[in-house]
Amino acid sequence: MAGAGTRAASLILAVIMACTLLFGCSAPDIKGGVSMIETGYSLKSYTSSDVLLTGEFFENAFNKEIDYLLSLDNDRLLCNFRKNGGVDWKGVEPYNGWENSLIGGHTMGHYLTALAQAYTSELASNSQKKAVGEKLGQIIDGLAECQRDSGFLWGAKVENFGNLEFQFDNVEQGKSNLFTEAWVPWYTMHKIFEGLISSYELAGNETALDIAKRLGDWVCERTSRWDESTQRTVLSIEYGGMNDCMYDLYRVTGEKKYAEAAHAFDEEPLFELIRTDGANVLNNRHANTTIPKIIGALKRYIVLGDCEEYLETAEIFWQMVVDHHTYPTGGNSEWEHFGEDDVLNRERTNCNCETCNVYNMLKLTKDLYMLTGDVKYADYYEQAFINHIMASQNPETGMTTYFQAMATGYFRTFSTPEDSFWCCTGTGMENFTKLGDGIYFSEGKRLFVNMYIESRLEASEYGLILTQSKTVPLTDTAELSLKLESDCELTISLRIPYWAKGDLEIAVNGEAVAYTENGGYADITRTWHSQDKITVRIPLGLSASNLQDGINTVSFSYGPVLLAADLGNESMSTTYTGMSVLIPESSVVESDTITLSEGITPAMVKSDPESYFVKGEGLEFSFTGSNDGLVFKPYYSLYNTRYGIFWRLLAADNG
Repeated sequence: MAGAGTRAASLILAVIMACTLLFGCSAPDIKGGVSMIETGYSLKSYTSSDVLLTGEFFENAFNKEIDYLLSLDNDRLLCNFRKNGGVDWKGVEPYNGWENSLIGGHTMGHYLTALAQAYTSELASNSQKKAVGEKLGQIIDGLAECQRDSGFLWGAKVENFGNLEFQFDNVEQGKSNLFTEAWVPWYTMHKIFEGLISSYELAGNETALDIAKRLGDWVCERTSRWDESTQRTVLSIEYGGMNDCMYDLYRVTGEKKYAEAAHAFDEEPLFELIRTDGANVLNNRHANTTIPKIIGALKRYIVLGDCEEYLETAEIFWQMVVDHHTYPTGGNSEWEHFGEDDVLNRERTNCNCETCNVYNMLKLTKDLYMLTGDVKYADYYEQAFINHIMASQNPETGMTTYFQAMATGYFRTFSTPEDSFWCCTGTGMENFTKLGDGIYFSEGKRLFVNMYIESRLEASEYGLILTQSKTVPLTDTAELSLKLESDCELTISLRIPYWAKGDLEIAVNGEAVAYTENGGYADITRTWHSQDKITVRIPLGLSASNLQDGINTVSFSYGPVLLAADLGNESMSTTYTGMSVLIPESSVVESDTITLSEGITPAMVKSDPESYFVKGEGLEFSFTGSNDGLVFKPYYSLYNTRYGIFWRLLAADNG
């Protein structure tokens, strides 16, 4: 088998060189023989292993997720892996739903990543870390037992014991019937890889890396057999971010064959189309198929430092999605697909904003921010985190959303513990075990504060523990306390929010200080002392925005928090769509039109929403511009009720 692997590596290089005509960037110029590849990031990210979120909302969200992860049975998760691996499957059956189908095994990758993230999280108690660590080790050992001599490792429902790789064979022939031929096997493989690599990098599990390398060798051998026609066919069917994970495998091993195999999944015709930056480039494209491809392209730039066109591709794609396809939640898509540019109002249904899309957009956003430091990425990250991710978990059950309806009068539906295992169930596992990501970053002697959330950062390179004790916009003032091992000269860069209603007012130890505006940040440079306290007052207020194709179809926000009208919990009946995805069955609102009171016009409400709301307790606002009696609350908080984010404003004389 070793000889076959050597021949495969040589063949891969030949294939990649031959495909240069198809894929614009040349085969990677790679230096091998190193244990870890340095990345091209400009900024360092502090993750959930450095950041403790101290608010009740996040503590509950994390604990609910941990409870769910620990409730799942190892043998049932491993069942189909064992069947495919030819080992005893312990007389149990796999979980129902997607896991007992041709996409089975995709949850395993997310599950491993979630366990690894939880193991390193500052939110985890010692007992939780112990339980999670033990479970992770047991699962990894179980997977090692299932791996074939070829390196193949698979967890889908077994349809053909005579050819366990039949899904991959069918994809190469363009066959993709989800029930009988192939349900996106490369997508599933990407998830498995990412789970294994996370288990190694975050939790230090060496066995996971051994499994990933052997599985990577299988990928190398498989891709080495592709000619240009086969490659085009394979890349026409959803393959997740196989380029992403294979560049990651190269990054952690230094073995160039993995980067060469990754390049086989770089879809240059798509990248070139995006770089034209033309109108409707994304129309009718499956959103969660497309976003990971761009993450993978960017990963090549990050890891290899070449092919700047890939960075350009990612930047243009991100801007396309945010400018032309994104709702105020930070979510995108309708029935999983991008539509025409700027057509959002007409595509509001009960099946908008797939949660996987936001998970992947945040991954892309974070990478772009760490490469460029551009504050627009921090702005979007905050918007999507607060208004979609926080809304995607049921705080009572810990279950997560697939879609989030943008049509007025619907409600959010959530996965079930044992019978769903949708793609968004897996990304949901990850979302709530990496709480703390995206808040703090650093570059040299500059520390960035991107969100004003109750939290504690441990930045060991500065000998600093920074604590935020308040959350904006529950209050208009953020308080940051510093505990230092010794005096430290440092620039603290406080993000100036796009939603601020005026200039920031900053004081240190009670005395007002001047700051320098620098790229969307308020910079304060000084020698800091332990016990220093920074207070940041951010002028708060209501804002209104309309959808591009609905000039008077508006939504309202207070600071960064999107508001929605609470429409009660009448007849919360559900139905199914697609592959057993639970959705709300019907709306209780015949019309989402608000007829304004006499003398009030839509323009008046949009330009000065403060004059048409009365603030109640917390973040509750009563709309006074009509007689409808609508009460608006944070959208993320309305997990068990119908809601209305968008309303068409109509002047009384037009009614």
